[in-house]
Amino acid sequence: MNDRQDPYDPYAAHEQQLIGYDAYGRPVYGQAPAQPAAPRYEQQGYGYQDYGQSQQPQQYYPQQPAAQEYGQQEYTQAPPSYGYDAQQTQHQAQAQQWIPQQAAPEPPAAERPEAPAERLAAQVPEPRRPEGGSEAGRDYRTEMFAFIDQPDEDSEDVIDWLKFTESRTERREEARRRGRNRVVALIVVLAVFVVAGAGYLWYAGKLPFLDGPGTKTATAADAGAQKRDMIVVHLHNTKKGGTSSALLVDNVTTKQGATVLLPNSLAVTGQDGTAKALGKAVEEGGLGTREALDAVLGTRIGGTWRLDTPFLENLVELVGGIEVDTDSAVPADDAAKTPAVAQGQKQSLSGPMAVAYATYRAQGEPEAKQLERTGKVLHAVLRKVPSDPKAAAVTVESIGQILDPALDAQTLGAMLSKLGAHAKVGAYRTDVIAVKPDGTLTDEANKKVVKEVLGGSADVAQPGATPRVGLKDATGDEKTQVAAKAALMNGGYTFVDGGKADKTAAASQITYQDDAQRDRAIEVAKTLGLPETVVKKAENVVNAEVVVLLGKDYKPS
Repeated sequence: MNDRQDPYDPYAAHEQQLIGYDAYGRPVYGQAPAQPAAPRYEQQGYGYQDYGQSQQPQQYYPQQPAAQEYGQQEYTQAPPSYGYDAQQTQHQAQAQQWIPQQAAPEPPAAERPEAPAERLAAQVPEPRRPEGGSEAGRDYRTEMFAFIDQPDEDSEDVIDWLKFTESRTERREEARRRGRNRVVALIVVLAVFVVAGAGYLWYAGKLPFLDGPGTKTATAADAGAQKRDMIVVHLHNTKKGGTSSALLVDNVTTKQGATVLLPNSLAVTGQDGTAKALGKAVEEGGLGTREALDAVLGTRIGGTWRLDTPFLENLVELVGGIEVDTDSAVPADDAAKTPAVAQGQKQSLSGPMAVAYATYRAQGEPEAKQLERTGKVLHAVLRKVPSDPKAAAVTVESIGQILDPALDAQTLGAMLSKLGAHAKVGAYRTDVIAVKPDGTLTDEANKKVVKEVLGGSADVAQPGATPRVGLKDATGDEKTQVAAKAALMNGGYTFVDGGKADKTAAASQITYQDDAQRDRAIEVAKTLGLPETVVKKAENVVNAEVVVLLGKDYKPS
């Protein structure tokens, strides 16, 4: 009979001491052997705690197994304590060690109660594993890894930097897009300007080798459709004698001014019907000279300004002197009391010096040279005339000259102020009308100066004036020309001397430019005793409504 005491016998509990509990929670009794202190291991537990108290770790104490044959160790769990006692217990527990105990004999599986760990394992499902045993052969499992979300203090900076980089990239892209849009817009605007400019130049007929629809309109305007105001100026040299004449033209349509210098040899028709030089007609008093010029040039001159050299001197002084680019030096003349004028650009001229330069003509020089100097002085004076018409009128009145009643100080002052405004901005030109030795206009002068600058045309005759008929002699016989001239004047026509043709012609020809003048041209043919077949429409070589080219077939009656 085995006298060994059952460590689980409750009746022996009063003889032995409770030494602990086995793995199944049953009390174990026996003698606690005296053994040295062994190291102790603690397991930290967590649960609900009262406010102001700290949770104490659960302590396990190794126990000496009652039955050595099971070969297992038993552990006892000390109940948790709180407060000061808990701290004492914790300090005492730190000094203890694990004491290996031999486990009690394990009861059969059928009688053994289910451990809490087994119940928990039965409730927790196993982790999912991929089919086919993808984790086979591994020495680890997925559930062995734990991912902990630890805050990174640099993460916010990284996010901010990414946002900044992204926004800066977007700004750069937006700037590039705006730049491309600006370039495209600029190209479109430039293209529009180029096309518009080319279209305007084409329409105006200013493109080389291309005539736009506006070319004919401009040509018609040059022929006299533009509005012009003009006066004739006769400069009388009271010291040395002689005259110089010029037309001052204000083109209201184009806002340009011009001075057209008239040679003294220009042939005009007097009131008696006889031809005479312009210079001689002016020296004789100039009566009817304006009308004679209108007849020759086909213009409408608004008034006559007789300007004696003393009054020109006063005018230059009133405007404060002038500057002229002189082409020749003028020596002083003690007898005429004229000062010397130096040659060069922007020469400052006083009143007396301006008169000396305007009237100077060197020995052997053509008349055109002296006329050009007169034109320079007139242009310089106009640049100094006040732009205000009233102030310009005061300047004219201050000269002390008695004017033509048809051209008072207010009218002349207004005209000079307009011309001065054109001269100040460079919208001004000066031309000399070229004439043949017989005093008639050259073809070039008739086309470029008379028609383009003066707007001279046969249609610009004075209202109520008799028709103008030009005569160009191609007979080579002066008597025949005189007879034809007398016949025209007796027929009530205004005679315009066209001079002599470059070569003789066997047949006569009568031309007209405007269809409205055809009947008049036929009447002129009858007046001269020529057949109607000589009449045809063509460009007139003389500035008149009807032009007669007198040939050898003409027989005076």
